[in-house]
Amino acid sequence: MFYLSSRFYFLRTMLRIILPLQAITFPDFFLADIFTSMSKVFSDLERSVCRMVNRQVATIAWFEADSICGSHSIAIPLVLVLPYLCRFFQCLRQYKDTKEKSCLLNALKYSTAVPVIFLSALKYHVFPDQWVSFYRPLWLISGVINSLYSFYWDIKRDWDLSILTRIFMFKSPSTWTSLLYGRNWVYYWVLGSNLILRCTWTYKLSAHLRHNYLTVFAITALEMLRRFQWVFFRVENEWNKMTAKQNFEMSSDMPSESDRLLESNSHTV
Repeated sequence: MFYLSSRFYFLRTMLRIILPLQAITFPDFFLADIFTSMSKVFSDLERSVCRMVNRQVATIAWFEADSICGSHSIAIPLVLVLPYLCRFFQCLRQYKDTKEKSCLLNALKYSTAVPVIFLSALKYHVFPDQWVSFYRPLWLISGVINSLYSFYWDIKRDWDLSILTRIFMFKSPSTWTSLLYGRNWVYYWVLGSNLILRCTWTYKLSAHLRHNYLTVFAITALEMLRRFQWVFFRVENEWNKMTAKQNFEMSSDMPSESDRLLESNSHTV
């Protein structure tokens, strides 16, 4: 009854995300990007469903990694990687439609999350010596690459923060960005906080923090806060693009001064 049309629109968008068989629109990749921040939420949902199906009770074994619905389950990395795969295939679909190479670079960004997820899952399937000597360094390298790549893409592509051109030496700064949120410090704040929150995965380096449920909850909440900030500046960038396009179309429809002079019959040469 309440906002029924919006609910159906949400479900249709969900279907378009899962099956990107049509041209990708702004709501499609916008919502899919938000889902990548909810990977942990989806994995917890999978654990909850697994425990209900297997009728597990809330005992000490409920938290053990070797239980049937514990951290060793292969279903967890599959659920974690699903939002990134959806976004990956969306980028490929966009490249098919537009032939823009930036779509492939964006697809590459989402693909960097795959080794991070599966290498992290290997911790529960290999011997401790193998994890420390070989797989853990690979996991660290993959995590750093994914974080820095995603951070760069946020500020350069998703937000188009041309006010930071001098800092990052962008060769062709866009003229689309205009300050919709007031003072410049707001943009520097979101830049710094985004970089810090992109690296919150490093808490897993500490065994004490890794198994602290309050810490895990706090990190997940901070990721949602980071995505909440991302939403505002992503919408701002899209609004600036639409406004610039409309202004360009309006200006192109209006004849220039030279055109009016050349078309006029009232002047003599």
